Amino acid sequence: MPASATKALRVAVLADSDTRWKWGALTAQRVTPTDAEIRLDGYLLRGRATPTARQLNEVGVRADSLREVTSVEFLRAMSEDAENPYDVLVLALVGGAVQAMLHGLRSAWGSGSRPVVVTGYVGVVYEKLADGLLLRHGADLVLANSRHDADRFRAVYEGVGADASSVTEVALPFLGGKPYTGEHQPYTVVFAAQPSVPDSRKDRTYLLNRLIQHARKHPEREVLLKLRSKPGEHTTHIEELPYQKLVQGTDVPANFRLVYGHMGEVLDRTDLLVTISSTAALEALHRRVPTVVLTDLGVREVLGNHHFTGSGCLASWDQLDAGHRPAPDEEWVARQGVAADGSYATAFDAARERIAELLDREGGLPPLNPYYTPETAPGYLPGILARHHLGPDGAPLPGAPAADKAPGPVRQIVRRAARGAYRHGVQRVAPVIRRMGEL
Repeated sequence: MPASATKALRVAVLADSDTRWKWGALTAQRVTPTDAEIRLDGYLLRGRATPTARQLNEVGVRADSLREVTSVEFLRAMSEDAENPYDVLVLALVGGAVQAMLHGLRSAWGSGSRPVVVTGYVGVVYEKLADGLLLRHGADLVLANSRHDADRFRAVYEGVGADASSVTEVALPFLGGKPYTGEHQPYTVVFAAQPSVPDSRKDRTYLLNRLIQHARKHPEREVLLKLRSKPGEHTTHIEELPYQKLVQGTDVPANFRLVYGHMGEVLDRTDLLVTISSTAALEALHRRVPTVVLTDLGVREVLGNHHFTGSGCLASWDQLDAGHRPAPDEEWVARQGVAADGSYATAFDAARERIAELLDREGGLPPLNPYYTPETAPGYLPGILARHHLGPDGAPLPGAPAADKAPGPVRQIVRRAARGAYRHGVQRVAPVIRRMGEL
């Protein structure tokens, strides 16, 4: 009898940023049986992008428990729980951290009972395809957010002789909301900002100025700059030049303003979504909100907007100022897992079935088996593991932080202070030093 029919499923999500927590927690809910009772435990990997309470609230996903951990603390928790393992573990991490956790978990669990391990990507995969995929190899399911991605993922794994059976086609877990039915009053244009794209002051200032100009040319419209984080907070990518700072001292029209909050709620009132390459474009296309991917700075891999070639969404600010309305290519949209045709409800069926099969596998699951090993990548893997205080065999290195005991109250206070200082250095001090070096 399936595990889901006999007991509540215990699911853990390990995430290293607000965006990945959102993806991981929602993925956990999507890929588990729809009729199952689920206990969701969240673990936030300590680092520069550990989400703040405000960011977690904005994501809007609730867990039964949520705590911050180091890599070694997480592995210890999984080892201590070996007698009563989770059913499903979602690794919502950057590729190197996924690889480190796969080796660390293999060492911690050995050949004993273990959960089904799931990983994947938060959004569009437009860079480091082979590198990121091979770092994720070894999980039971590597989720592909579209048919297009699933084909590419399998080609990479098969091309290096790695098992590709883990690749499972799904869709982005945070799609949803009511379909767009027509213009609002007032007509609302939303620019979805990204923390690191583009990355130069010149380009970001250009985009800001064009947005403000659009507001001036169309005073009857409401023009919103949708921001991901407030100054001092980090997301998946470092934002060295927040738009909040760039707009300071600028004379802006009354119909222009900055907004925060849940992207889905902003899309509820959006008539035109504009971005460089944000995953918000896919959210908007799913709801059939008119969507534009800007070409002003070129169509380039470094910007990620090359992913949208063939979409029918590429346009410039000059075209938008003149009243251009994009018409997405339906075939392109269908291949990107956007599921604007109403098929979203079944997008996760294959993943649910695969997980159910693995949970019911006679004799339990075999040890994790990543493609990278000390034999296949002796010059690469040890460095990845060492960054997480793990040795070549995946076991914690001697002297690894909190390898032997849980942190006490004093250590927790010191950690919070140190993390605050680190974040300040990354976002405030380091950019200044870099700019001085360019003088």
